[in-house]
Amino acid sequence: MDVQALTEILETYIRPATFPVGIKMLSAGEAFPPRTRTPADLGAHFATCQTINVVRRYGWSLGLSADDHSCPLGLVALGLKPNVDYLQEGNACMGMYTESLEAGARMEDAVPKFALGRYASMFASPLRQHPFTPPDVVVVFGNSAQVMRLVQGALYKRGGYLPSSFGGRLDCADIIVRTMQTDECQVILPCTGDRMFGQTQDDEMAFSIPASKLDEVMEGLQSTHKNGIRYPVPALM
Repeated sequence: MDVQALTEILETYIRPATFPVGIKMLSAGEAFPPRTRTPADLGAHFATCQTINVVRRYGWSLGLSADDHSCPLGLVALGLKPNVDYLQEGNACMGMYTESLEAGARMEDAVPKFALGRYASMFASPLRQHPFTPPDVVVVFGNSAQVMRLVQGALYKRGGYLPSSFGGRLDCADIIVRTMQTDECQVILPCTGDRMFGQTQDDEMAFSIPASKLDEVMEGLQSTHKNGIRYPVPALM
């Protein structure tokens, strides 16, 4: 399906309050498409979560390179800057997210990361106007019922359960890195940074879909809708 068809299905069966976002990771030498804004154009630096939130709320196309990035942890997760011992030893977690340095190191080790230099920048735009077909990842923000419908769509053909991992921090790594590395859909629990800097709200979750699963999830959404599983969820009056 093209991005127009994907968007139509999501807007029909999920009805998200903000734009579904297409994300493409660009290698060195790949330029941003024309009419792409960058944080530098706005006199600012953005974290990955801020970038995604600006796209889904404003409908802008944004390019994010290392020089425009404001989050050291996100830079490491995207492979735009080298990891350092201070982070990997758990110092950024201890005293905030974990009791001990050892627990912090385990938490840091669990964060999915791209290899350093694998990509040079990230491009994100509303899915409807995304210039790359398909994008590497599509992420949709919604309430728990909307995310439930996406899970149901993802499982329509395969059945079973959809495994997801939650850490409460660095949801950018879950949205992009884990989705691309596993090639599986992910239920996303927005992290503290996403809520503080991206202004994701208390009633919002997210769902990310890798390129290879887009058609499957869309077919699942349409089929389960026809079978009577709907959003908004019908209430027994």
